[in-house]
Amino acid sequence: MQKCYWIPVLHSHLPFVKHPEYEYFLEEQWFFEAIDECYIPLLKNLKKLVDEGVDFRLTTSVTPPLAEMFKDTLLMQKYRRHLDKMIKLGEKEIKRTSQTSEDEHKLAHFYKDRYLWIKDFFDGFLGGCLISGYKYFASLGKLEIITCGATHGFLPILSLNEKAVDAQISIAVKSHKENFGVYPEGIWLPECAYFDGLDKILAKYGIKFFFADSHALTCANPAAVNGVYAPIYTPQNVAVFARDPQSSKKVWSSIEGYPGDFNYRDFYRDIGYDLEFDYIKDFISPDGNRVFTGFKYRKITSNSDDKEFYNPLNAYNITSSHAKDFVDDRVEQFEKLSKQMDKTPMLVSPYDAELFGHWWFEGPDFLYHLFKEIGKQDNFKAATPLEYLKQEPTNQVTIPTPSSWGDEGYYDVWLNKENDWIYRHLHFMADKMQDLANCYIDEKDVIKVRVLNQLLRELLLAQSSDFAFLITTETAIEYSVRRTKEHIYNFMRLVDMIDEVDLTFLEWLEQKNSIFQNIDYKVFSG
Repeated sequence: MQKCYWIPVLHSHLPFVKHPEYEYFLEEQWFFEAIDECYIPLLKNLKKLVDEGVDFRLTTSVTPPLAEMFKDTLLMQKYRRHLDKMIKLGEKEIKRTSQTSEDEHKLAHFYKDRYLWIKDFFDGFLGGCLISGYKYFASLGKLEIITCGATHGFLPILSLNEKAVDAQISIAVKSHKENFGVYPEGIWLPECAYFDGLDKILAKYGIKFFFADSHALTCANPAAVNGVYAPIYTPQNVAVFARDPQSSKKVWSSIEGYPGDFNYRDFYRDIGYDLEFDYIKDFISPDGNRVFTGFKYRKITSNSDDKEFYNPLNAYNITSSHAKDFVDDRVEQFEKLSKQMDKTPMLVSPYDAELFGHWWFEGPDFLYHLFKEIGKQDNFKAATPLEYLKQEPTNQVTIPTPSSWGDEGYYDVWLNKENDWIYRHLHFMADKMQDLANCYIDEKDVIKVRVLNQLLRELLLAQSSDFAFLITTETAIEYSVRRTKEHIYNFMRLVDMIDEVDLTFLEWLEQKNSIFQNIDYKVFSG
């Protein structure tokens, strides 16, 4: 059997959240939890693989909003305070659990030690900057970092104004160059959402490949002859890699996949909800609302509410067996594909990065063992999309079907009766931004230029697909509606003050909604 290629892809994204007006803000805590549970454990395990001489290849997006938060001074100061607070909670828990049970006491030590090494890794290897970690592995040729839309805007719906899509891509490409030192060659389309003609804009900015869900190729015009097991080229010569359902489901499904193993940590049982209020109040929301602390002492155990104590070492060992099972399945899958195809088969397994560590606590350890297992066999190897294209440069040219990786595979999640009110504002704002960019194309007044740049920031932040998604899924509805309306309001107020600027308001927005410091409103001109 010829050597085949497995292309693992992580999509690392959170919407831009920054609230300097509060010391504690719940949505900022979600960002800090993602660093604790996903991004740092992932980078630490990649470092462990390098130190052990294990070769690996991984493709990951680091979306522009996430990168902007990684390098934001205020947010990183808050993150350090968050770590200190978690270490303090660990110390408090060690004292409490010394009077309860040995299992619980061991877990208290486990979490305190965990936060200590997270802090040490953050300040030591990363130098307080997560971006430096990604750049390190990219410099070794082991990590392919790709971009996304500037603020994860849902491009098919924004496409009523082509400049809105163009700006999402051009600003993302520029931001990637500023943050990682190179222009991106690949992109994770926000929500994997494709529309006919998008490839022209991608090609304009040097994007060589993107990812899509399976039906983008199986329902292409004409259909992809190799299904999802080889990429295709669009008419603009941009490669499309589509998701392999079989390998993807094995990992992301909590019902049919590995994360549902009864020995893994239960996500929902957290001392923020389990312990007495007076004891835990200093470690939950200051308004008294109970939230996750990250200290979770129970394993999944069963489908009942009766949960046994979590055993980290046992769970770690099970990730090794699951990694071996995944590799065995891929070997079998590749053997079948090799007999059916006249070119080298490849499989694309894309996941939300936050699955690994946040939803599936043991996920980063699974990936560590997975890359070690891959190195033990000769049937396939992990690769990046560009490595595959170098090996197989000739591929079918066809037109992908409009699609997304949302429920039902198209656009319904982001455009329905619950969130459709958003788009009349986004379309109006995009048209207005284009008019203003053309009108003030030669503007020299520094204050007016600042207003115009902040207008663009507010538009971009309003375009984030996350808010429409959260409204549909009925998760953080109030916050998502408020954030959307806030950016619409900010935009309209800035429009009204171009000739008579409220400098206090402008400076506040520049501090709070500070994404893309080097933004230039002229990207909307033309």
